[in-house]
Amino acid sequence: MTKKQIQTDFKHIGVKDLSDVLGITIKKDEANKVVTFLCQLSAYTENAQFNVSYNAPSSTGKSYIPTEIASLFPKEDVMELAYCSPTAFFHDVGKYDKAFNGYKIDLSRKILIFLDQPHNDLLARLRPLLSHDRKEINLKITDKSQKMGLRTKNILIRGYPSVIFCTAGLHIDEQEATRFLLLSPEVNQEKIRASIMASIQKESDRDLYNESLENNLPRMQFAERIRAIRDENIQEIKIGFQAEVEHRFFERRTVLKPRHQRDIKRITSLIKCFALLNLWWRDRNGSTITANQEDIAEAFCIWERIGVSQELNLPPYIYNLYTEVILASWQDKANAGRKSGLTRNDIAKKYYEVFEQMLDVTKFRQQILPMLETAGLVYQEADLNDKRKVLVFPNPTHAGTVQNNIVSVGVG
Repeated sequence: MTKKQIQTDFKHIGVKDLSDVLGITIKKDEANKVVTFLCQLSAYTENAQFNVSYNAPSSTGKSYIPTEIASLFPKEDVMELAYCSPTAFFHDVGKYDKAFNGYKIDLSRKILIFLDQPHNDLLARLRPLLSHDRKEINLKITDKSQKMGLRTKNILIRGYPSVIFCTAGLHIDEQEATRFLLLSPEVNQEKIRASIMASIQKESDRDLYNESLENNLPRMQFAERIRAIRDENIQEIKIGFQAEVEHRFFERRTVLKPRHQRDIKRITSLIKCFALLNLWWRDRNGSTITANQEDIAEAFCIWERIGVSQELNLPPYIYNLYTEVILASWQDKANAGRKSGLTRNDIAKKYYEVFEQMLDVTKFRQQILPMLETAGLVYQEADLNDKRKVLVFPNPTHAGTVQNNIVSVGVG
């Protein structure tokens, strides 16, 4: 099938259509795969790029979703990096410029995927870039050589890339958290079963599986659509119906907090990406298109799926652990007429019931509990009957709100 034939079959698509085509290879994880795709698509905007951080334990598929989606994009636009130190990144990605006496790195319209990064040191160096402070930033790094010892090197980074960061570390520095949408793959039984069945199909006959993907018409059309969007070279995306955005954002937020300034930027980026996905059906003036009410509705629909944990600065895995383990265990005790706090054993027992695996108690104590305390979801007090024990209590201020969110939006 020729490129022209494929393009004539382009049609207007929404979240459901997007989820279906991505679902050919990514089972379940409906909100995660849509948001991750939009993140990568945002690379083809002038200034609406946003970043995603996948934080979840090992073997949950946190790097599979970004890399599988990236396979649909032109290879020259995607940079996938395994473990990478800050110095190595600047050397490997940058090109030495003699006149500048340093390395220049052009990341315009690029998708950066950092796979299984153990720490956030590189992100700390890229903070101005991730927050879109300036389109060009100058950095100085120190490099160690055998002959010269420590040397200072100049780095010039240009452009706003879309960045996806994958890590098994659950803790993320607050400064990085404000620059990323925090996601976690689903770990429920339905998703795991679907993934296992897909793996069996793939491993039973890998050649047949790959051939079926290469000849899958919806997938072929979608990859061609992505390339066509890139080649349209849209420079600006405006948002019509400003009052609609204001109404949807403020109707559920009677008390405004500083973080809402960050959240509205992410929502507007989602709106613009939905418009870009359907640019041929949007009002256009040269290289500028205008998002409409449908794009606004789609973006807020997705935000409702992921927004609760974002507003708490928590990866969904941590938030789900709070609702499904800590809050559920507390409710079990309350139903049994016992109103004492939760011991580590109470939480570990409930965790095994929910996830059917043992809780890493050290990681829970050192990483998870501090994040939940910072978010105001729990507090700890010494056991009055045994001062050596510390009990965990859900914050009653948040517990009722969380229960309402679980009912109205759903978790996971």
